[in-house]
Amino acid sequence: MDLAEIFRVMCRRWYVLLPGLLLTAGLTVGAWLVVPVTYESQSTVAMLNSRKGAEADGNPFLSMEPSLTGMADSLARNVNSDASVAELKTQGMREKYEAKIADNAQGPLLWLTVTGQDRDAVLAGNKTLMAFTAQRLKDLQADQKVSPDAMIRITTIVPPQDPEPQVKSKVQYLIMAAGLGIVLSLVATFFAEARRRAKDRAKARAAAEAPTEAAEAGRDADADAVDDDEEDLDGDRAAVPQQLDQPTVQLPVLPVSERRPAKRPPSWAK
Repeated sequence: MDLAEIFRVMCRRWYVLLPGLLLTAGLTVGAWLVVPVTYESQSTVAMLNSRKGAEADGNPFLSMEPSLTGMADSLARNVNSDASVAELKTQGMREKYEAKIADNAQGPLLWLTVTGQDRDAVLAGNKTLMAFTAQRLKDLQADQKVSPDAMIRITTIVPPQDPEPQVKSKVQYLIMAAGLGIVLSLVATFFAEARRRAKDRAKARAAAEAPTEAAEAGRDADADAVDDDEEDLDGDRAAVPQQLDQPTVQLPVLPVSERRPAKRPPSWAK
């Protein structure tokens, strides 16, 4: 089936295709209105060397050792743990969040991302997450009895950004709904075409078989007539007297009154 045939089928079954497309358009518009917009706010923090470690040059940004990157990874895993999620919920944070090492980072940088449907709540949640991350860093070092001067510090590189609407996911849902509706409409159209063609083939087959059946019925009638004639002939043969089959035939005897008088012998015969 080529494109021309597909177009002809769509034109013939427009009464199936058109309602499906209209329903798809309605579902797409409804999905756009129903699916909420998601907002996202992101901030960036960096791990700094301890005060004691930065005394040599007095600039903590010049002494970012590789061990700080390992500490940033450990801190991100701790903040993303279930225990941290439960603790943040007690502080009133209901939005989803994520802490991870920044992509293509050249140092111990962490991305703190908060997503939600309430713009103001997302921004407040990011600020809460930043404070919680700084506190978790102190708690992890305090558990190891690290002196305050030797503790790794955290600083803000990018403050919480204004929440931006994330329409990508919403558009993806709309594309999926529209694509599914179009596919179902086309399937229904070609299903209706297939059923119609099946009925047409059945009618054509029935019309082609009708003369054949009539001819077979005629042949059956002729055969029945021949059989009847043969049965009649057999009956006539059975009605012939059996005497005709015997080797001798008995002639009828005439009555005495009908017998002729016997001739007298001539006189010279004496």
